[in-house]
Amino acid sequence: MGPRVLACTTCHGKEGRATQEGFFPRLAGKPAGYLFNQLVNFREGRRSYPQMGYLIEHLTDDYLREIATHFAGLQVPYAPPPAPQAGPQVLERGRQLVQQGDVARQLPACVQCHGQAMTGLNPSIPGLLGLPRDYLNSQLGAWKTGQRRAQAPDCMADIARQLSPDEVSAVSAWLAAQPVPGGGKPADRLAGAMPVRCGGVDGVPVVDAAAR
Repeated sequence: MGPRVLACTTCHGKEGRATQEGFFPRLAGKPAGYLFNQLVNFREGRRSYPQMGYLIEHLTDDYLREIATHFAGLQVPYAPPPAPQAGPQVLERGRQLVQQGDVARQLPACVQCHGQAMTGLNPSIPGLLGLPRDYLNSQLGAWKTGQRRAQAPDCMADIARQLSPDEVSAVSAWLAAQPVPGGGKPADRLAGAMPVRCGGVDGVPVVDAAAR
């Protein structure tokens, strides 16, 4: 499989472990369903990055699943997180949003979908740790502006649009400064039901809207 994914590892690093270049995220160990969904999103234009679109525009679903399964199966150690790139107050605001959300705004906490350890959920929800601050900032910003989209209902776009630029920066700074527990292995279940329904995520209980 190595020669077939050489184009991937050129940017995403050996074995998909990412590089010092903060724009390209880690692929190794991410849930296979999530990786497949993102490849489809690039192919179908919901995510826009010309190099990615060019590479996969003619690849079949089966081929994309093979790529996703390959990278999902790679268990590569994470590097230690960098020193925090924000002050204590900013980091505390980021922690609050990640772990508690904002009840007054009906803004769910990140941990409600991405897991208490923030390592994601098999097969379709990614972990948010071990990613560079710049990458996290850019992706939340892309959801806010509509440059990044997902299958409907696009829950992340709805959530990102509620965040102010300062809140996006705080969340990204706090996440990027956290160590990755347990080798980053995605969980097999969440502690509770998801607070919102998300496209591409099947088989996970969702809180009844009337109960929120």
